[in-house]
Order: sequence, then structure tokens, then C-alpha cells
Amino acid sequence: MLDSSKLLYCDSRYQAKRRVSRVIDVGGVKIGGDQPIRVQSMTTTNTQDVDATVAQTLALAEAGCEIVRITAPNKQAAAALGEISKKLRAAKCDVPLVADIHFLPAAAMEAAKHVEKVRINPGNYADKKKFAVLEYSDADYQEELERLHESFSPIVLRCKELGRAMRIGTNHGSLSDRLMNRYGDSPLGMVESALEFIRIAESHNYYDICLSMKSSNPKVMIEAYRLAVARMKQEGMNYPLHLGVTEAGDGEDARVKSSIGIGALLNDGLGDTIRVSLTEDPIYEVPVARDLAAKAMALWQQQADSPLPELTKDRVDPFDFRKRATRPITLSEQCTLGGECVPAVVVKTQHAISEVAAIVQDVCRTQTTLKDSKLEGLQLSIETPEDFQHFTALHEALHSVVQAFVLELSDAIDIEHLQAVDWPEGLSGTILVQQISREDAYYAANLLQFCRDQGFVFALDTSAEALREEIAPQLKPMGSEALILTSSAPTEGLHPVGNYRALAEAAEGCVPDAPIWLRNSLFNTLAAQDYFTDRLLENSIFTGALLCDGIGDLISIETEPLLEKGTTLAYNILQGARARISKTEFVACPSCGRTLFDLQSVTQKIRARTDHLKGVTIAIMGCIVNGPGEMADADFGYVGGAPAKINLYVGKECVKYNVPAEEALDRLIDLIKEHDKWVEPS
Repeated sequence: MLDSSKLLYCDSRYQAKRRVSRVIDVGGVKIGGDQPIRVQSMTTTNTQDVDATVAQTLALAEAGCEIVRITAPNKQAAAALGEISKKLRAAKCDVPLVADIHFLPAAAMEAAKHVEKVRINPGNYADKKKFAVLEYSDADYQEELERLHESFSPIVLRCKELGRAMRIGTNHGSLSDRLMNRYGDSPLGMVESALEFIRIAESHNYYDICLSMKSSNPKVMIEAYRLAVARMKQEGMNYPLHLGVTEAGDGEDARVKSSIGIGALLNDGLGDTIRVSLTEDPIYEVPVARDLAAKAMALWQQQADSPLPELTKDRVDPFDFRKRATRPITLSEQCTLGGECVPAVVVKTQHAISEVAAIVQDVCRTQTTLKDSKLEGLQLSIETPEDFQHFTALHEALHSVVQAFVLELSDAIDIEHLQAVDWPEGLSGTILVQQISREDAYYAANLLQFCRDQGFVFALDTSAEALREEIAPQLKPMGSEALILTSSAPTEGLHPVGNYRALAEAAEGCVPDAPIWLRNSLFNTLAAQDYFTDRLLENSIFTGALLCDGIGDLISIETEPLLEKGTTLAYNILQGARARISKTEFVACPSCGRTLFDLQSVTQKIRARTDHLKGVTIAIMGCIVNGPGEMADADFGYVGGAPAKINLYVGKECVKYNVPAEEALDRLIDLIKEHDKWVEPS
């Protein structure tokens, strides 16, 4: 077992200090070092359809894709890469090509003649996945490594001879039986799988390698990359990283999930090239990846010269997810935050509180439209004492529609104003939030006491520094009852995620079990733009990274003008971070030349029939390369087994082989019913 306390994966958990990696050259495009984050994608055409693959590669390059990957599932497809490369160069397109290799060393050897980079999946390449051996002795394990050395060395030597780069790309879903036996289906197993192959490459003095640790679960993916960096550091390695969440699916869900995984690591200063995997036309992957890369590069540049704070680590174990322990706070009979409860959802109305009719209309429309993902808390701005009259009207209209009200108090409001309010009945669980500076520590304690006397909850909005140095002495004797911590005041030198990590760390000294509210406000963005796709990225990066650290008991969306859209985004972020499941979870691969059916249309058909199954995870895989393994967390699987034939899985076990494609969706639903996971759509 590894002692995680001795593992270091980044310079600071509070600042984005870019990891120093070696530079590798992929056909003139350099990856690593101080080079820009490179954007990649992958073709979805049949590789042997040369013209179609060339056309799609040209379109990707035109969209800004800097490196294009093409599958080579057999030697014939690998040979077709030669003609593809010739036609691209004749069209004056110099985008580097990567051959995607899984099972066949012969295909890898052929592909290396024609492309600038070869991707090898350690779990599939010349390794065993039959799970016939249940226990490996040390001698057996060493014998397997020697066999692996013999099988992998030829492609290493070929790449070295031809000046080709290599990606050693481990997938959570394709660990060999040897690795599974020793490490289980774990991030550590993923890392050790890659290190075995790197050591073989280094034995031949070959170092033109980048590394990836992909999973469909962002938590697993984040832990695996961090662990990979820490283990490489122990062994004196500094290979660049290719980041991606595999099998992310499509639509908003996929963009959220990818932003969580990739964004969390970029915040840590990790990542040199990225690919956003979407079950859509690959051209749509490029702008998402470019936006993520641009935000990270701007953050890294901004914080490059900031001196490291005295503290660089916190109490979170970055290699093993644990939810931060907090006391539960009941807002209503149907809504409790903290403790063992899932995070609660608050959305801020963009209307002034005086626009009572418009707010009521928005809330009622949102709650009627959204069935299992309703907003629980409505956030309102109280700018002047007169606004409390409008709140009384809103409470009368909406108290049966929302679970809690969150009143954001401006600096113009003090305790005297609160004491003068004729509060309506039934306000237990109402949250009052106000930004408190270090000079107002005594006021913070008085406001907390006022909230307790009224049956309210006080959300203390402050910085980690103010909490630790001035406010903590006032709060510590009072304890954490009816207290939430949050921060909308950026701390100089810290990125937004680091600011909240610091807040959680500061809380340990005075109110260690106080729940933390993650506020998706403009203060907690990196480089905000005023359109929804950017708000999706910003909110997913910030909230998702903290949720995957185990921090966060309440989240709010405060930058989205449409209440319904903001509520849906909040639930999608919680789902993407596996913090709160409110609908069916789809694990769908992005399609490639190996895919045995039209993945995009089939995914939409399956989604249309099953999207109402709250808490059920369905994996949709175009082929068997990663299918069974990536279904480790899935309840059911729909996998291409042969042309026009589908294999159906329950968990990782295939229960129906070669089902005709036209019957497969109905048979999948039959399986869901047999296992008592089906409910009729309303």
C-alpha cells in the first residue's frame, strides 16, 4: 500500500502552478514544458474509407484541432493511414496524426510507418484479460512482465527509429487480469499499468512519451492523474499529460462531466494536451477543448509569478475521495444539507426583489417543468431595508413551492434592520448570507446569534484569512449550529477552487463541521463570458473540482439569468461529479472507426426511452475495446458485438450475445424490468 501522505502531485493546492514536464515533438507540434495546451480530437469514420477520413480530418484541423487521432483496429486500417497521410499533406494540411492501437502489435508496427504518434493502451496491448488466473505469485507476475517486455519492445524500437512519439493511454475500463489481481479496478492499478510500459520504453532509451489516465467517472480520472504524477515524481519521470474523461456521452451532460475532470486537473497545474470526448460529430469537441485550454493558460500565466503561500497542502487526501464530515442543517421537512445528505440546490433570481410577479412566475414555471430536479432554495438580493416588504409578499406566494429562501444581505443591512422586520411565520430554515470582513468579527458572532434566535441559518461569507485570524476566536465558543461557510471574496494569489480549499482548511481551527456552500458567482470564475456554454464550463470547473475533493454541501447558480436553465445546470454538475444522482446516468463512448453501429442516433434512441430512470446507469459502447471495463459502474450495458449485433450486459457480465440490432433496445428494457429497475415514464 502507498502512503499517500508522502505523495506530492502539485506545487500548491491553492494556486495554479503549472507542472514542469519534458517536451515531446509530435510532427512539429510540441507538447509539454511551457508550450500551449494542445487540443486534440478523433475521427469517427471507418479508417479504410480514406476519403471520408481525410475530409473529417481536414474539417477538424480547420476548426482548430492541433492533433488528430485515427483508429487502427487491424493491419489493413493501419496501412490505410499511409494513404490518408499522403492526401492530407497534398491538401497542405500538416496536422499530426495519431494511430489508436489497442490489441494488435502488428497494427502498431504498420501504423508507425505513416503517422507522427502511436497511442498504446497498456491493458489491451499484448496483455491478458481473460481473468483465468485468480492469484499471481511474485514469480508469476515477473514472468508476465518479461513477456510484456518482449511484446512491447518492437514498437518502442520502431518509434525510436522513425522519430515517432507515443501516448501510453491507460483506461479505467481495460486493465489486464494481472493488474486487476494485484491492484483491483483502481486508480493505482491504472498508474502501475502505465509505469510498466514506461519502464520498458526507458530501458531502450526512448522518452518521447505522453501519458493519459482516462475514466468515465471524473473522480476516478482525477485521482488517477494525480497519482500518476506523484508516482512519476518518485521515479524521476516528468512525462507530459494528455487529459480526458472517456465515454462522457453527449449534450450538456458530457460537457459538464469533461469540464469537471479536465478543469479540476488544470486548476492543479496539470495537463499539456486535452481531448473532450463527445458522442457527437467530433468537430463539436474542438471549441469546448479550446475554451478549457484558454482558461487554464490564462490562469497559469496570471499566477506564474505569485509567490507560493506558506501553506501549500490541505487535509484533503487527493488520491482517495472522502466527503468532508459536516453537521446536518435542516432547511425544511424535505431539504437537509450537510451530514450524509446530498448537496442542496439554490438558484439566484436575476430579478430585483421588487419584481414580485415576475419572480413568482419564473419559480412556478421552473418547478412545474422540472420533475425530479426542482430548485430547493431561492436566492434573493436584499439591497435596502424596504426590500423586506417585497420578501414578505414573495414568501406568501412561494412558501409552498420552494423549500427555503436565501436572503443575500447587502452592506447596507445590519442587525438593527433585521430586528425591525416583521418576519412572517414559517421562516425556519431561511438562510441569511452576508459578506463579513475581518474587522467585523464581533458583528459576525452577533449575526449568528440573531439567526439562532429566529430559527434562521447564517451563511458567513468571508475569506479563509479573515476566518482564521479574526473571526475564529468569536465563532469557536459558539460552535457550528445553524452556521454555513462560504466565500464570494477572492483571495489575492489564490484561484477560486484554492480559495474554498483554504476556507475549508481554516474552518478546521474553529468550526470543523460547518457545512460549506459553493457559490457559482462571478467572483468564483476564471475568465467569464456572457453566454451559457461559458457559464456551463465555469460553473462545472469550480463546483465539480470541489465536489470531487469532498467539499460542498450546498451549491448555488448565480450567473445564469434563466431560472430553469440554472437549476438544470446545478443538477447536471452534481450528477457529473457523482455527488447527487437525479436522472439516468449515460456512459457513452465518442465513436470512432471501430464502432459497429451509429452511436449518436442509437444513444439518442436509448436516452429517449430511459432518461426517466433516476439512479440507473446505462453504458452505450460501440465496440468491446473498453466497453466491459468502463461499465464497472454501470447497471446495464449496450455494446456492439458484431455488425448489426448487440451484446447486452448486467454490470460487467454479458448476459445476451448477438441480439439483432432492431430488437436490442426492447431487450435492454426487458433486462431493466427483470432487475426491478424500471418505472413507467410519467
